[in-house]
Amino acid sequence: MLSPREGAGVPEVSFANLFFVSLIALCAPTVLGFFPRSGIPSVVVAIAAGVVLGPAGLKLIRVDSPLEILALLGLALLLFLAGLEIDVRRMRGHLLRAVLAGYGLTLVLSVLAGLLFDALDWVRSPLLLAVTLSATSLGLVVPVLTDAGEAEGATGLRVLAAASVAEFGGVLMLSLLFSTSGGSIGERIVMLVVFAALVAAVGVAVSLAGRSMRLGGVLRRLQDTTAELRVRAAVVLLIGFVVLAQMFGLETILGAFVAGVIVGIVDHDTTTHPRFRAKLEAIGYGFLVPVFFITSGLQLDLRGLVASPSALLRVPAFLLALLIVHGVPAALYVRAVGTRASIAAGLLQATSLPLIVVAAEIGVVQDLLSPVNAAALVGAGLLSTLIFPAAALALLRRS
Repeated sequence: MLSPREGAGVPEVSFANLFFVSLIALCAPTVLGFFPRSGIPSVVVAIAAGVVLGPAGLKLIRVDSPLEILALLGLALLLFLAGLEIDVRRMRGHLLRAVLAGYGLTLVLSVLAGLLFDALDWVRSPLLLAVTLSATSLGLVVPVLTDAGEAEGATGLRVLAAASVAEFGGVLMLSLLFSTSGGSIGERIVMLVVFAALVAAVGVAVSLAGRSMRLGGVLRRLQDTTAELRVRAAVVLLIGFVVLAQMFGLETILGAFVAGVIVGIVDHDTTTHPRFRAKLEAIGYGFLVPVFFITSGLQLDLRGLVASPSALLRVPAFLLALLIVHGVPAALYVRAVGTRASIAAGLLQATSLPLIVVAAEIGVVQDLLSPVNAAALVGAGLLSTLIFPAAALALLRRS
């Protein structure tokens, strides 16, 4: 029953807000489907709809308990799916050295940008801004490269490797430096080392279990029945790592991301279960992930941003910072792929939204970021998903 009996002492829960959020999640990609050449990601429309219909706009939808819980699950699954995209087998040799050098340069430029905005008195924590600017959205970059037929090319491999390192580094630094669980950085480092050891042990155990003939037979027999055994196992691993991260005083996003990486490593051969990842994506992108993004739009302080011209100016400033922070390191690719492809790589690496949304929420909760600056950062992330992938695709097609 959705509503408890009268007099049961339990407050009645309304699903009206969840219905409207689900309706937005349905309508956003449907409307864009009529304009296939627009190049606008549906997540941008979803967040914008949340802003317009939420407390900062028409006040038709508000964030209540059902939305909060589902948004948290959506965030966890989003990071899990991002971790699933990482192909660690390609991260070696010259490619790994080039990507790590580029990420080091990204961090230096991010810190300089954070200090600059701090000198302008725009931010309260230049370090949080630096971590936020250093992130790349792997989940948004992969489909762009796939559509362009560049995912397996020289440019695509470099961009995917760089995005993987940037996303992992961003999640790790947010968890280590800005965990909401408290504790000193030294304590968090110790906890992180223990957490990594346990993750490695679980990964080895899962890998050994996957080689069992009897267990493999059971998985194959039940994977496409109502048992959906592989999907349930992935969910257990996801929630288990989230709980483990919480126990060690780390951000839950780290546990979710690492769970996806572990599944990606152990489950690299999908010949016996080709639909497994599609099912996980259906749960995430079909239901929970849109709830997270729309709820993020509902919580944006757009009124405060629009009310002040100086605050509104921060959106293009943050966008330019994203482009510089990720575009300059892409110059390292010029000798390998050419100038035009390197510019396209820089644009794709500057495409960032999910981790910006997460970092903005953490900053507001810890009073390290004003709601107006959080809205400006998310606005810059939205613009990056609108402008940079389309420009990168145009350059890749010409090259």
